[in-house]
Amino acid sequence: MQFELTDSLIDDIISAMENQDVEYAVDAEEGQLVISDSDGHVPDDERYYILPEWGPSDGFELREEFVNNLHSPLAREELQDAMHSGRGVFKNFRNVLKNYPEIDKRWHIYKHRFMSARINEWYNSLREIWGLEKLDQLPESDDTLVHDDFSFKEYDSAADEKTILLNITADSCEDDTLPLEVNKAFYGLWRSQFESLASNQTGYICFSLSDEFAGCITASPLSQDQEKIVMITSLFVPEQFRGLGIGTELIDMCISSLKNCNKEWVLIPNTIAPDLLQPLLTRTGFRKINSGYILSLIGE
Repeated sequence: MQFELTDSLIDDIISAMENQDVEYAVDAEEGQLVISDSDGHVPDDERYYILPEWGPSDGFELREEFVNNLHSPLAREELQDAMHSGRGVFKNFRNVLKNYPEIDKRWHIYKHRFMSARINEWYNSLREIWGLEKLDQLPESDDTLVHDDFSFKEYDSAADEKTILLNITADSCEDDTLPLEVNKAFYGLWRSQFESLASNQTGYICFSLSDEFAGCITASPLSQDQEKIVMITSLFVPEQFRGLGIGTELIDMCISSLKNCNKEWVLIPNTIAPDLLQPLLTRTGFRKINSGYILSLIGE
């Protein structure tokens, strides 16, 4: 007997697969789950179909894969500790995610897509037995969820200058390889430059859904005589929000805006471009030079 694999049935099957205390089966006639081996609901591959296999080891491996591919350093470290905490691993995993709501959301999306794909494979094996064509696999996961998890708005110097200065401190952007006084000196250089150009800057600022500062980018023309050349005056994402695509989105939005304003060159001085930014900057088209990074907008 055939049954339709609906979205609601997929959700029910996922919940049932994660329930290690009760075994369920699909009742093809009713199109819903029933408790296996009770009231005659014995899996027979005719009306009652046993669910895909899923045990604690599968759940652990799924979480481990998610954590290993997570680019947010703080959350990754805490989740890795939870994964090797001995008893109560899954509970400890959930408790860590409570402190990172954006990553928690990504985890549930990741888990749902993975388990849905497993269910889809199982259902296609049944369709093959029924003499039906296989259904298309689920589309690849969309990693550009940043606008679902965060809000972006254009930089307003009057409203946002203070917010940026409060959130970007010498401690928050220091380089561990340098002495504290050198870090403070670099921060002082950046701050004086930022404040001197505050009223002439454009850019974007990002906030989490709980209204926490989650990043910023600002830019300003080098001078009235060099309006076509723009310097990035700030580019920062707090450590707890790194690895979620915010930096890439901020750069993309800023570059798009600068192109629309017919700017030709974008410079990033070394004072705001530590080595940890190099992969992000090169990925978004910047070229490293002795004094920082440069991006040509000519002909793009």
